[in-house]
Amino acid sequence: MNRIIAFVVVIVVALLVASSTVFVVDPRHVAVVTGSGDSAPTLDGPGLHLKLPAPLQTATLIDTRVQAFDTLDTDRYTTADKTELLVEPVIRYRVTEPLELFAATRGDLQTLSDRLAVLSRDALSDAFSKYTLSDALAQQQNLAGVARASLKASAAPLGIEVLDVEFTRVDYPAELADAVYKRMSAAREQAAADERERGTAEAQQIRDDAARRQQAVLASAYDEAQQIKGDGDAKAAAIAAQAFNRDPQFYQFYQSMRAYRESFKPNDVIVVDSSNDFFRFMRSPTGEAPPAAAPASRRH
Repeated sequence: MNRIIAFVVVIVVALLVASSTVFVVDPRHVAVVTGSGDSAPTLDGPGLHLKLPAPLQTATLIDTRVQAFDTLDTDRYTTADKTELLVEPVIRYRVTEPLELFAATRGDLQTLSDRLAVLSRDALSDAFSKYTLSDALAQQQNLAGVARASLKASAAPLGIEVLDVEFTRVDYPAELADAVYKRMSAAREQAAADERERGTAEAQQIRDDAARRQQAVLASAYDEAQQIKGDGDAKAAAIAAQAFNRDPQFYQFYQSMRAYRESFKPNDVIVVDSSNDFFRFMRSPTGEAPPAAAPASRRH
């Protein structure tokens, strides 16, 4: 009976020793194996591994999947124009250098959250201080990119890679909401007024340009019309000269008729001297003075 009990005890001890020397690492983790003394830690990937029983050697599992970190409380961050915003960030990261993480945390992985909280707050404070209130609200993606770049650099010594920074909330504190809304409304009204003023100036510029082009077109058209008129007058004069050379008497008659038409208007009363040379064609179709009447002969 005592032998059976002793045998069972030996088996239990053997199982305990075996369980402390054999460990399994799944594909989601890696194991950092450390020993007593000054021996350097080693890294084991997924699979079945052996180690010395504790406390001679211990295995610490580190999750290598993409993880999300968010603060439990809403933080306040100040923008470039000294306005506070309530911000709730979410940081996505993964462990890329397990041994560096193990050394930075001295094997206490629970402190990683505290380290990330401090680093993320510094990165976000710096990012928000570079943006005004309106820009921080309108360009949250760009602001998150600035914070991610800063946090990625500061978190690299921990052996982790920051993949993304997102905001689940960006809002005003209750005590500042009314003042902020009024300031934003005033800024929008000023922007609208500036836009209207710029539009009015552009419209006036367009009208001025159109007026200048109109004047240029009218001047060009007038010059062209004068040129055409001059050419017409020259051709008319040439034709008139030809006609005058062919029949000078008819040309004089035609010109006199035009002069009569321009001089005498309907309902005008004109007192003239009919003996004037201007009325010669009224006196005679040929424009020649009628022959003088012969003196009457006297009878003796």
